[in-house]
Amino acid sequence: MSISAHDPEFVALKTLSAALGRDPHRTQAAGGNTSLKRDGILWVKASGTWLAEAEDREIFLPVALEPLLAAVAENDERAAKATDFVIAEENPLGLRPSVETSVHAVIPFPAVLHIHCVETVALVGRQDAKAVIAARLEGLAGVTWAYVPYVKPGLPLAREIDAVSKPGTNVVILGNHGLIVAAETVAEAGRLIERVSAALASPVRAAPTADIAALEALAEGSPYRLPADPAAHATATDPERLAIARQGTIYPDHVVFLGSGIAVLDAGDTPAALAARSPIAPMLIAVPGKGVLIHKEVLNGGDALARALADVTGRIPPGTPVNYLTVEQEQELVTWDAEIYRRALASAAKS
Repeated sequence: MSISAHDPEFVALKTLSAALGRDPHRTQAAGGNTSLKRDGILWVKASGTWLAEAEDREIFLPVALEPLLAAVAENDERAAKATDFVIAEENPLGLRPSVETSVHAVIPFPAVLHIHCVETVALVGRQDAKAVIAARLEGLAGVTWAYVPYVKPGLPLAREIDAVSKPGTNVVILGNHGLIVAAETVAEAGRLIERVSAALASPVRAAPTADIAALEALAEGSPYRLPADPAAHATATDPERLAIARQGTIYPDHVVFLGSGIAVLDAGDTPAALAARSPIAPMLIAVPGKGVLIHKEVLNGGDALARALADVTGRIPPGTPVNYLTVEQEQELVTWDAEIYRRALASAAKS
């Protein structure tokens, strides 16, 4: 029943997963998930693990496919966690299936890749997303695509994908979320990601340089620090990016790793004072014209999401109407057992 470490397709899955995970334009931190179906078994990325580590540690576990599909069809809540369908004897590390395991199950291709590529996310956050995507994907050879407006990840998303897909659908665009591609082989799926991402690509707006000295002075004596990736500063140095980011949250992983939206520091205010008077200290603070500061207690992966915000908003044209997650949608993410588990793993990895 086990997949051999020398199985060419499984090796290819690990190699491609690691490459996707290492590219901040393809996915970030523990975001994204990949899978391979073999002999009635769905080998899927474990919750809270990073695609970037696919070649260095065990991040895949086996799930019995047919019982899981039956549970999805019956809207059985056991399909949401999928833990009841894990083949325990083949899961010695006790890994927990990805929150998107049911999504991978309902897509009838052996290789399925789900990523949060910034090219896709920059489009699917727009109110005109479906029309813009249709103009770019219609007629693209070998692509049969479907669009799913935002629904909660996991079982609700799996059922929606199953409902809107037609035979041969190999690309699914997820509103306010990301991209799924599927193919007969891992190599074909990888090529499909490159073609679709290129078709969805948008120009990147230039951003002024950050004022590092000013940020360091503001951070001194506060619970904040400079971000690990300097590219994150563009959210605050580019007024157009900031105008988009300050209005709300565009995609789920921002909520999971950085909380709701961003805080904007007013002139004359300080990060320490802002944190002290806030019911929950903001994880990400934008200092207009200067750059961003990130909370020292941010979850492992928060820095990657801080950079993603700059990458995404820099690809949305100024004045474009954007769909933001509602308060209710944010709350169902932060109170969802699957995301509580993923945040606990991220917190443990940091300590």
